[in-house]
Amino acid sequence: MNSYTIRQSRYGEERNGKAMMIFVTEDLSINKQVKLDDPDKAGTDKASVLKLNMTKNFVTGIYPYSMMLSTFTPIDNNHVPHTLKVTMTIQEWCGQVFSQVNLKHKNYVITGHSYFEKEGDENLNLKVAWLEDELWNRIRLDPQSLPIGEVEMIPGLFFSRLNHIGLNIEKTNCSKEETSDLVVYTITYPLHQRSIAIEFEKAFPHSIKGWTETQEQNGKTYTTTATLDKQLITDYWTKNKNEFLYLRDSLGLSHQNY
Repeated sequence: MNSYTIRQSRYGEERNGKAMMIFVTEDLSINKQVKLDDPDKAGTDKASVLKLNMTKNFVTGIYPYSMMLSTFTPIDNNHVPHTLKVTMTIQEWCGQVFSQVNLKHKNYVITGHSYFEKEGDENLNLKVAWLEDELWNRIRLDPQSLPIGEVEMIPGLFFSRLNHIGLNIEKTNCSKEETSDLVVYTITYPLHQRSIAIEFEKAFPHSIKGWTETQEQNGKTYTTTATLDKQLITDYWTKNKNEFLYLRDSLGLSHQNY
């Protein structure tokens, strides 16, 4: 579990907030793409995945934003070479949106639901390409697997929904810069004049130290940043009683941050 202080760009201003990145392994059904109740009986339908649950919470004026992204990336690339599933939700006082990406054969099947008329309910298929949302898992699993150069990529679900941009495969330029201890991996989208630079530790387990996302719009630069605050390694799913509230302090979260 990793907690971050963020400065989230929204409505032309930067907002103070918190982000969490929770990494955990679990067994997923390849066909149903849900967590298996009995992995030992699943046979070849079982894929061990690294799951990322990423949350962002910040306030815009009077009302709050609550965002969550879940990404399921197989640990064994030889068995299942592509990320199986991504889901995303955003809730704020104007309404809520939901998107899901599922791997089906050689395509990503994408469904979306939104309270905005121009988005509404959508369904589309895209050929398999790199997912921006899987890159966090790839960093933790094997940074050497990150794509470099000109890469076809499906943009992140947070970005597409916050900017009301339909998902498509876009050309990106991906690069890495290394120091003795750290790596900065940068993805640039020329179409949207956007880039995201992710800083992580070169040594295993490749902890993500933070990221900077910039976008040019109407001659202005909008920036979102995240800086790692604290980390905690524990079986958090067993720590669901009030006696464990103190553990939130270990992540720099108050008991009132629901």
